[in-house]
Amino acid sequence: MLTARRRNRATLARQLLLQREPVSVVDAVRRIVAVQAQEPASAYVALWNRVAGFDPSDLDAAFAAHSVVKATLMRITLHAVDVDDYPVFHEAMLPVLRAARLHDRRFAASGLSVADADALVPHLAEFASQPRSKAEVEDLLANRLGTVPDRGVWWALRTYAPLVHAPTDAPWSFGRSPSYLAAPTTTHRPDRDRCLQQLIRRYLEGFGPASAEDFAQFALQKRPLTREALRAMGDTLVVTEDEDGIELFDVPGALVPPEDTPAPPRLMAMWDSILLAYADRSRIIPVEYRKLVTRRNGDVLPTLLVDGYVAGVWRFVDDGIEALAFHRLPDDAWDGLATEAAGLLGLLSDRDPTAFRRYMHWWSTLPSFETRVLPAPHRGACGPG
Repeated sequence: MLTARRRNRATLARQLLLQREPVSVVDAVRRIVAVQAQEPASAYVALWNRVAGFDPSDLDAAFAAHSVVKATLMRITLHAVDVDDYPVFHEAMLPVLRAARLHDRRFAASGLSVADADALVPHLAEFASQPRSKAEVEDLLANRLGTVPDRGVWWALRTYAPLVHAPTDAPWSFGRSPSYLAAPTTTHRPDRDRCLQQLIRRYLEGFGPASAEDFAQFALQKRPLTREALRAMGDTLVVTEDEDGIELFDVPGALVPPEDTPAPPRLMAMWDSILLAYADRSRIIPVEYRKLVTRRNGDVLPTLLVDGYVAGVWRFVDDGIEALAFHRLPDDAWDGLATEAAGLLGLLSDRDPTAFRRYMHWWSTLPSFETRVLPAPHRGACGPG
C-alpha cells in the first residue's frame, strides 16, 4: 500500500520538485513528460522551478530548434513536449481531439461534414511547411472551399490537425497571435493502440504511481479504453494499491521516496501540470483548497507549494510578489518562499514581470489567513483575516 504522502513525494521526485536538477531544458521536458504551455510564461516558470541554473534563453533555443514543440495535446490544451514524444502523443490523443471539435455545434454550424474537414488536413499540413498565420490559413481554406469558411472550421482543424506553434514573439517565444507549422511526423503511421500504451507509460514515468482514473483525467481518455490499454500492458507494469484499495500502476524501478522526504517551497506557474494530472487532485491540492485555485472558467492560479502541497496563491505586485496563504505557515516556510520569490523576480526582470497579471481579478474573491509581499521576509505582512 502506498500512502497519500508517499504518492505526493513520488510526484514531486519525478517532476524534479524535490530539488532542482542539473539537466538540460530538453532533458527536463522529457523527464516531466509534458509542460503546460497554455499561458506563454508558464513553461518558463515551470522549468525554472525544476532545473538548476535555468536560463530562459535555453528554452527559447529549444523552441526555435523544434527540439521542444508546443501543441494542443492532453486535456485539449497547449503543452510543450519533447519533439520525439510528439508523434506518439498526438496519435494517442487524436480521437479525443477530433471528437472535442468535430462533434461540437461550433463546427456543425459550418455546414461541412467530418469527411470535408479531414480532406483539408493534408493540404493544411503541406501549406504549413513554413510558419503560417491564422489569416494565411484562413485564405488557404477559403481557396480550397471556394468560400469564406465559418470560423468553426479553423477552430476545429487547429486542434486536431498535426500542427505545432511556431515561435513568434518575445518575451516568451509565443505571443497572443499564434503562428502554425506542420508537426514532425514519422515515416509510417503509428499504431494507435500502441501509442496510447506508450502515452500511459510516459505518464507513469512522470506522474506515477497512478490509477486508471488518474490517467483518464490527465489525457481526457475514456476510462474503458484506459483500462483496456493497462490490461494489454500486463506484467510490464507494477501494480500496488492506495489506502482505499484502488489499483495504482507504475513503471518498474521508478522513484517512490519515503514520505518524510523534505519538500522545498515553490512558486508554481499557472496550470502547472502537477495540479491537473490526477483525478484525485488531493495528491497535491488539499480538498478544501481545490475550488480556490481552480476557477469555474478553468483558470488554475499560480500557487504556493509548501511541504509538497498547495498552501496558497501568489501574484506580482509593483514591489515584489504577493503571497496569500490559506492557513498559517511557519517562519521557515515564509523564508523559503521569500528566497524563491527573489529568484523568480530575477528570472522575470528582463522579460515580463507582469506575467499572469490578467488573472489577478480572482484575488479579491480568495480567503486569506495571511498575506506577505516577498522577497522581503516580513515587508507588507498583515495579520490573520
